[in-house]
Amino acid sequence: MHAQGSFEVTMNPEPPLFEQGGLTVARATFDKRFSGPLDATSVVWFTSVRTPDPAAAAYVAIERIAGTLDGRAGSFVVTHHATSTSDGRSLEIAIVAGSGTDALAGIAGRMTIRIEGGRHEYEIDYTLPA
Repeated sequence: MHAQGSFEVTMNPEPPLFEQGGLTVARATFDKRFSGPLDATSVVWFTSVRTPDPAAAAYVAIERIAGTLDGRAGSFVVTHHATSTSDGRSLEIAIVAGSGTDALAGIAGRMTIRIEGGRHEYEIDYTLPA
């Protein structure tokens, strides 16, 4: 199944964990509000690294999403893994196996996010047991 819509996000930065020689390891939490077929809220626990090279960075995050997806109520967890180099960027967001609850128990799949013109959009491709 496929769902797409938009989301709003609020960043809650924390002091850096480490800074030295242009290398910064930091963390933050984000609060999100999804609209569309995914009508939900989430909390993201985010850890990032920035390097002296402005093109090179990475982040990992765990996000718990709770609400309804195509009318099915429950929650699930996704992992984020992102890297950036002078050759380009990659972002993988995967639903954690076994993390679905209630009507979303057994959910599996992937999510993508896109930011264009200040608007945040998501797409989620997923399966659920019959």
